[in-house]
Amino acid sequence: MPLIKMLVEGGNMKPGPTIAQQLGPMGLNMGKVISDINTATKDFKGMNVPVHLDVDAKSKNYAIQVLTPPTSELIKKELGIELASGDRKKTLVGNLAVEQVISVTKTKYSGSLAKNFISAFKSVVGSCLSMGVLIESKDPKEFLEEINHGEYKKELDSQKTEVSPEKKKELDKFFATVKSKQEEAKKKEEEAKAAEEAAKAAAAAAAGTTPAAGTATTTTATTTVSSAEKPTAAAKPVAKK
Repeated sequence: MPLIKMLVEGGNMKPGPTIAQQLGPMGLNMGKVISDINTATKDFKGMNVPVHLDVDAKSKNYAIQVLTPPTSELIKKELGIELASGDRKKTLVGNLAVEQVISVTKTKYSGSLAKNFISAFKSVVGSCLSMGVLIESKDPKEFLEEINHGEYKKELDSQKTEVSPEKKKELDKFFATVKSKQEEAKKKEEEAKAAEEAAKAAAAAAAGTTPAAGTATTTTATTTVSSAEKPTAAAKPVAKK
């Protein structure tokens, strides 16, 4: 059975050239396939989901296998964001509770190569680090050190995934402060860059006017010399007696 591998938006797969190229040669009803895949992936709405389509070339029957989304997609869903940080050292994009990290780990664990749950959990923490995501209002490296020292053992042993409203409010409040400071720093950086560019433009303009002034002076001097020489050139010769 041919295997077609696709990465689709959960619950919102749409027809397009790429899909047509994959399904067209198989002689499948593209509209029905898309509808079936959207039904199978509806629980992952808003995320990119890997899907395998096993097709029987003779009967045109197919089986849909939905794989778990990438860890980064699950983290973004927990935070309600679309993009991770492009520079984690300068820009943070969210603040997760340990319970949310556990939730992501539980989703990924069954299909992962991790030898145990805690190893899978630490892998998710590593993803948070690269994406610019805080955990329990801490840098993931600091959070991981606490895990290694036995912190959050109760939550990990019970694999608790529910975050209390009070805790969520505190985490959001902390991140709001972080985000405000980031925006202020970004604004200052942009102002400094604009000032630097303005200074360069002014320097370039000043350098450009200096040669022009010199040229004008030289031209004037040449004109003066020519004027002084004209009477001599125009003087009449003295008549011989």
